[in-house]
Amino acid sequence: IRVDKLIQQTISEGKKVLPTEEVFELYDTYGFPDDLTRIIAEEKGLTIDEAGFEQALNEQKQRSKADSAQKVYDWVTLEEKPENFVGYDKIESETYITRYRKVENKDGEFYQVVLSESPFYPEGGGQIGDKGVLENATESFEVLETKKENGLIISLINGLPKDAGAVFYAKVNAADRKNSQANHSVTHLLHEALRNVLGTHVEQKGSFVGPDYLRFDFSHFSKMTDEELKLVEDKVNAKIKESIALQEFRSIPIQEALDRGAMALFGEKYGDNVRMIQFGTSMELCGGTHVKNTSEIGHFKIVSESSAAAGIRRIEAISGDKSAEYFKSLEKQINELSQLLKSKDIVKSIEKLIEENTSLKSEVEAFKKEKAKGEIGDWKNAYEQKGDKQLLVKKTSLDAGSVKDIVFQLKREIPTSVTIILSDADGQPMITVGVSDDLASSYQAGAIVKDLAKEIQGGGGGNPGFATAGGKNLDGLENAYQKALEL
Repeated sequence: IRVDKLIQQTISEGKKVLPTEEVFELYDTYGFPDDLTRIIAEEKGLTIDEAGFEQALNEQKQRSKADSAQKVYDWVTLEEKPENFVGYDKIESETYITRYRKVENKDGEFYQVVLSESPFYPEGGGQIGDKGVLENATESFEVLETKKENGLIISLINGLPKDAGAVFYAKVNAADRKNSQANHSVTHLLHEALRNVLGTHVEQKGSFVGPDYLRFDFSHFSKMTDEELKLVEDKVNAKIKESIALQEFRSIPIQEALDRGAMALFGEKYGDNVRMIQFGTSMELCGGTHVKNTSEIGHFKIVSESSAAAGIRRIEAISGDKSAEYFKSLEKQINELSQLLKSKDIVKSIEKLIEENTSLKSEVEAFKKEKAKGEIGDWKNAYEQKGDKQLLVKKTSLDAGSVKDIVFQLKREIPTSVTIILSDADGQPMITVGVSDDLASSYQAGAIVKDLAKEIQGGGGGNPGFATAGGKNLDGLENAYQKALEL
């Protein structure tokens, strides 16, 4: 995972503190807890820059505050009447605005409206809110989002009607709703399948349900194997193929629902009466929108499985139209590969390519070794006596592995020697320093490489006899070369 790569990179550069920018990116972009990063870092003898992390966190809070800053005006009430959500039964409805208020933010001026009858599902239970249009014969407004606040279903529209009291038609974006409810229903099937395959310790810890994909977080102690993922996927698709009809219990006493075997999410607050969604043996307390039959889901495909936090795994998946698009894309890639390889048996052709590539790599390695042998002879004769040492400073395009082998050989064979090699293999600056054992008390390879690495904007480390450093500034190699000559 990313934190492991970051730690390995930090160690290879000889540093003891993880870079603040990358640690904060793990936290802010990928949702990786900073306390978990600390624990893993400490196990490797590393730390994080606490002050730097705190500063980055405060700066992000200020940015978020600026981005989300908005002025919300008071409600203008047109009619005191209970609002009615009809989105479980239909996605279009004749309605009128019962109240509205203006909202100003960095993107402009908008209006939040409450409708007498709303088909728009408000964000909740992991499912994003509906979008759509609010229109009549003379005006049309885009519904940008729908949320719930103090029991009110509030839709955000991109303007204020000239006649706010007129009759409108509220229309949910049908394609998005279809895909969102397919993804929501499939999370229920996924939850059941995970418990069947991994064990009843599995509990939902979070979810995101949108029209394009779903994300499902659950408690589990280890990475899922490919076999487990396939088994879960197959179980979900089997339920889809069974064409199981939705059984919706819109208002049922919570104890009755639990007695029937319904899953309740830990930490979620429920009233005395709840809504229960059932697809065969899958029963959950849920307020979201769902398909009428599992066959409407079409197909389910797991895209990834990863760690969300300590003891929590995350599955990202697709279904319905997006799943169909995914397989069409795969088919297109397979056809393109077939044309490139000029073969219908892609697997066999790729195996042949891998075999040829392995053979070529062996030839390249053999060539590198021969080239390195040639360099050793020339370099042995290039040492110059400077004070109490024999000094060799050379530029090369040899790869890091070859340079390392040569430097180790030279520091063994050339007494009282300091060997400094500056390489630019693959366009990456690298400095390698070797000090013979008989000079260990006078010269430290690590100290030398640390000083030279400043010229290539890099860092590194090693031991008194051997050290390396990589950097970002290839042009700085010349300065490092001149500096090394003065040693």
